[in-house]
Amino acid sequence: MSRATRERRDAIITQLLTSKHVTVRALADEMAVSEATVRRDLQALADGGEVELVHGGARLANHADFSFQQRLAHNQSAKQVIGRLAAELVNNGDQLFIDSGTTCLEVAPHLRQRDNVSVIANCARLARELDNSGVEVIMIGGKYRPERMDCVGPIAISTLEQLRGYIAFIGADGLSQDFGPSANDIDSAALYRQATKNARHTVLLVDHTKFAEPSLYKIVEWDVIDRIVTDAQPSDEWMEFFTARDIEVVCPVNSLTG
Repeated sequence: MSRATRERRDAIITQLLTSKHVTVRALADEMAVSEATVRRDLQALADGGEVELVHGGARLANHADFSFQQRLAHNQSAKQVIGRLAAELVNNGDQLFIDSGTTCLEVAPHLRQRDNVSVIANCARLARELDNSGVEVIMIGGKYRPERMDCVGPIAISTLEQLRGYIAFIGADGLSQDFGPSANDIDSAALYRQATKNARHTVLLVDHTKFAEPSLYKIVEWDVIDRIVTDAQPSDEWMEFFTARDIEVVCPVNSLTG
């Protein structure tokens, strides 16, 4: 799926979160695309259980949890910067694990520029982003979470136990110097912890807001992290902390020089 297609569909969901109902004609006018394109977008969202089709348009699916879309829209520009910088760490022939979070999702569009790359994914949304990209996708199963379009739990962890030698790209909902990277839900924390165990390198992708406070569930200790990719240089206190632990910080050049 192209970035333009994903952006259109995210825009549709964002509008639905506000108005609860959209029409094909209005969306076509607002996005300057054909009504046929809008209908294809709505059908794809309906197939994913995110919307319900109605005459002339669509409405929110009654059972859907749109926390993922809300997270996707939060700090979007920062996440795009992080995704680009993280992708620059990927070489042709690399094998990757990419988690199901909204920040790590931004790595995917840039992988189209790489050759012979394999991605281990627990997220259907990530796999869909890599459609027709030339990237080999290895999906792991498990307990499916519709609101995140990902799989977690014992089956997912067991599958990861059989894989090794990849670079793990993981996110976090909060950071603490004494507690480490942490997540808001126990299932994600457990899966990402397992992903780091067999990884040859672990790269943490977090925007600047995650440095404020920890979340509830620890993912790993700091000695597991090799690099941090973020959208702005962390504070002097954090930089000293990372330097002391030989953790490389990757961020935009202007944030280091300004």
